[in-house]
Amino acid sequence: MGRPLLLIAAGGTGGHMFPAQALAEAMVRRGWRVKLSTDARGARYAGGFPHMVQIEEVSSATFARGGPLAKALVPLRIAGGVASAVAGFLRDRPAVVVGFGGYPSIPALSAAVALRLPRMIHEQNGVLGRVNRLFAPRVDAVCCGTWPTDLPEGVEGYHTGNPVRAAVLERAAAPYIPPGDYPLSLVVIGGSQGARVLSDVVPQAIACLPEAILSNLRIAHQAREEDVDRVTRAYDAAGVVAEVKTFFTDIPRRLSEAQLVISRSGASSVADISIIGRPAILIPFAAATADHQTANARGLVEAQAAILIPESALDPGSLSEQIAAVLSQPGAARQMAHNALAHGRPDATERLVEVVEHLARKDT
Repeated sequence: MGRPLLLIAAGGTGGHMFPAQALAEAMVRRGWRVKLSTDARGARYAGGFPHMVQIEEVSSATFARGGPLAKALVPLRIAGGVASAVAGFLRDRPAVVVGFGGYPSIPALSAAVALRLPRMIHEQNGVLGRVNRLFAPRVDAVCCGTWPTDLPEGVEGYHTGNPVRAAVLERAAAPYIPPGDYPLSLVVIGGSQGARVLSDVVPQAIACLPEAILSNLRIAHQAREEDVDRVTRAYDAAGVVAEVKTFFTDIPRRLSEAQLVISRSGASSVADISIIGRPAILIPFAAATADHQTANARGLVEAQAAILIPESALDPGSLSEQIAAVLSQPGAARQMAHNALAHGRPDATERLVEVVEHLARKDT
């Protein structure tokens, strides 16, 4: 008998593609053949996939971009992608089809439904994306990266967690040094490109801290390129040692050495914080679709591992109070770190593998 085939379908963003890559790597190690179905935009994120993974670009589109004519053609393009996927599955039948969200996953999941193939989806955020919400009642398993996840009525989810990079796993459960009268590390991250509101508010909040905390503070702040100079000047004016960059290549190490993290609550950021185990102040992106970043933060907040500040309520005074509350209470900070760690799922990839192999066995 030949090796079983896993068909992974994912949209063209890193949030969809990186957990898809983690599953692909694990299944290749277990002797499976793996194909990736995505669009041209997603193919640009596929450079890290194992070289033996076959990448197939499908015809797909989104209603979110383009003019009236482009939107009118979306159903035709998707239908063409579905027909192509059905033909491909008839030639080389997948043992399991896994969708990670995004419009490019529609053709493969639709073909799997039509041919009654074993199929599942993985949702990274605490609110299902449009495509995953559409297919949730039509698949055999709904795996959730964030918990709790807002699911359609009658749909049950399985909390696998979100797969993370190997560099994060290497720092999993790193010992936490609670704040005290010695150098303290604060990490500020706003997603892969920084966040304007954090650059506006965080330096002002830091400047308001008591001198006993301020004199010990060391800050790593990720900011947009156009904000780097002014954020650097603001920290200099406050007399704070700060490293301000557009991107840190060693975020896992910096998180492991931090006493506190201030962050947006994207799914991958929340996963990194929970797997390493650090106290956090989370500021969800207000314009996120269906307010999914607030949903992403809910688990850590309810576990008393993080403090949530809505963007609408964010100001230097309130943020400074919360920073001081964490950094002046070492016992409470240590408990927050412990609670974050307890909420993490460092075995997320293995949990996804278990679901894939369970569905494959059921179909034999």
